[in-house]
Amino acid sequence: MTWIGLIRHGVTDWNYEHRAQGQTDIPLNDEGRRQAELLSRRMENEDWDYIYSSDLSRALETAEIIGSLKNIEVRTDQRLREMNCGLIEGTTEQDRVNKWGYGWSKLDLGIESNDEIMTRGMKCIMDISERHPSKKILIVSHGALIGLTLKKLIPHIDTQEQLHNTSVTILNKDQFRWDCERYNCITHIENDKHNE
Repeated sequence: MTWIGLIRHGVTDWNYEHRAQGQTDIPLNDEGRRQAELLSRRMENEDWDYIYSSDLSRALETAEIIGSLKNIEVRTDQRLREMNCGLIEGTTEQDRVNKWGYGWSKLDLGIESNDEIMTRGMKCIMDISERHPSKKILIVSHGALIGLTLKKLIPHIDTQEQLHNTSVTILNKDQFRWDCERYNCITHIENDKHNE
């Protein structure tokens, strides 16, 4: 059986400001690094064989914090990047309304389609899982890429809940299909809050 752990990167300033990040290379902020540290401690006693990441720094730094603790080299794949948000990158909802009006989402602003993102995410995850059969692989990526790809990989599971920063979703695949063992899990952050 092949196992995949899908992780959304730690939080950034643009997450806090509700700005569309897309493929703009926004770094983790201090809270994002703390989330990644908590996540790495959670992963410390788990067995993982490989770590792959988007090459955008918010995902890559999250992956490298885990990798350094587990002594696993991080491999990057551009297909794991966030959706390309075209002309809306860096904007808030209010910015978009001010610039293009309330119907902005119906305009052609160069935003990558959901189908394109799903196809890219699926192809990448299938390639990685076929490259490492019967292994345990962590993949650090982005909210839209992971969320949309999961709809295709595990259509029989409810994945409506928005993915939290540094959440862990664990999938396993037997011969026939992917299944979900854990979805959007942030026990490492919840436990830390209880200990404060």
